[in-house]
Amino acid sequence: MVFVRKSAGRSGATKVQLAERRDGRNVILEHVGTARSEAELAVLVAEAHRRMRPGQDALDLGVEGAPPPTRSGVITSKRSALLWRVLTDAYARLGFDVVDDPAFAQLVLARVVEPTSKADSLRVLAELGVSHVSLRTMFRTLKRAGAGGYRDQVADACFSQACTSGDVSLCLYDVTTLYFETDDEDALRKVGHSKERRVDPQVLVGLLVDRHGFPLEIGCFEGNTAEKLTILPVVKAFQERHALADLVVVADAGMLSAANLKDLDEAQLRFIVGSRTTKAPIDPASHFRWHGDAFTDGQIIDTITPRVASKAARAVNDPAKKAEPVWNPTEHKLSWRAVWAYSTKRAVRDARTLTLQENRAKAVIAGEKAARTPRFVKTSHDTKTLDEASLARARALVGLKGYVTNIPADLMTATEVIGAYHDLWHVEASFRMAKSDLRARPMFHHTRESIEAHLTIVFAALAVSRYLQAVTGLSIKKIIRTLRPLQEITVRIAGHDHTAADPLTPAARAILNDLAAHPE
Repeated sequence: MVFVRKSAGRSGATKVQLAERRDGRNVILEHVGTARSEAELAVLVAEAHRRMRPGQDALDLGVEGAPPPTRSGVITSKRSALLWRVLTDAYARLGFDVVDDPAFAQLVLARVVEPTSKADSLRVLAELGVSHVSLRTMFRTLKRAGAGGYRDQVADACFSQACTSGDVSLCLYDVTTLYFETDDEDALRKVGHSKERRVDPQVLVGLLVDRHGFPLEIGCFEGNTAEKLTILPVVKAFQERHALADLVVVADAGMLSAANLKDLDEAQLRFIVGSRTTKAPIDPASHFRWHGDAFTDGQIIDTITPRVASKAARAVNDPAKKAEPVWNPTEHKLSWRAVWAYSTKRAVRDARTLTLQENRAKAVIAGEKAARTPRFVKTSHDTKTLDEASLARARALVGLKGYVTNIPADLMTATEVIGAYHDLWHVEASFRMAKSDLRARPMFHHTRESIEAHLTIVFAALAVSRYLQAVTGLSIKKIIRTLRPLQEITVRIAGHDHTAADPLTPAARAILNDLAAHPE
């Protein structure tokens, strides 16, 4: 008998097997195949019946009206044609086909579908039904990427796309680390401060994106490089590549250093960076003197902050004056503009954190915990005491978040400064996508040439993914899961090839409609 059963899990596959009944149970005699669509299932069931009754086709007796003989079909190919068409169209829409290298395109799109090693990309492409280049050609592509300027071409295309779909007047910057499965360091791969708290050799990757998270520029640095030293090279490379005169760069507090801000300002770049809470008692000094530590939810203080820790710089912000100074680049050459905002939600979170830190400090003082000295513990002559002054100062600052900028208030209001900084989650989302969905880490390359080529592939794959997500409103994982099972198969019957395709699901049709409605 023909035995048909659904596979366990979410794949939706159906197994077709030949079986017979023995001692009250089904015994599988032969596995005919696995179907992923109604068309495939029909072909496999017909083949199973043929195998069950070999040589018993109907005789052609020349009798009119007799049914034609049953002829089996053979599946000669399967393709995820719809998914591959969507990916290649997105690749072309972004202008990446300017890189005249089919192997590069296949590596980029295979990484979007299923991130894996370069060698295993051949399996991914084969499962999609794509006629791919050889593994040797793919490895040669890694060598061609640097000499051929692939990253420059991809970055230019990304810039054009960002300008078409929005603007690049405001860009977001952040840094992450990518580790290697090796114990040996070299000139590029070095042990440094790891965001993942690993002790493997690593590289630092700086990513510049537009305000929606679409990638614009990527940079690679030695693993022991300080994060704050990466922003200027990446931003200046982007600025010079596209001859931009007016650009606002947003970054977190890790990029905040006097030298960094000075260099960005001298490069005619406008910046918004997060400020450290320790500066709060100094910047809004007038508020603390005249109003104490009382704040209302959403309250904003627009003031100034010293560029350097000098007496002359601090003297500009005079707490004897009730009104906060309005930053002027000509008048306040020793200061930057500082915006402080209070949030009740943030205050609750900060207060909870401080309470935990206070309890930890008390436990260490009482000898209940033998750990490294936590915050708010003072040690004097081997005696530990609670640093009540520091704790009180910290509690007075709960709920405050600061932002430092060189943009005057007449060009950007304090609310706009805060809103621009809060867009940083887009670059963090792009990094999460690069690390998880596209699996940029760990890397198994060992030369700078191949590492840079790998990052170029990830950079292009990230752009394709962000583009498709922006157009459809779906995650790239959801898009792949929706389109990949829809197969196009070729069946050979009596020497003739016939093509069949799975019907479009409502979700797949919605994706295609979104892409069709999106302008080129």
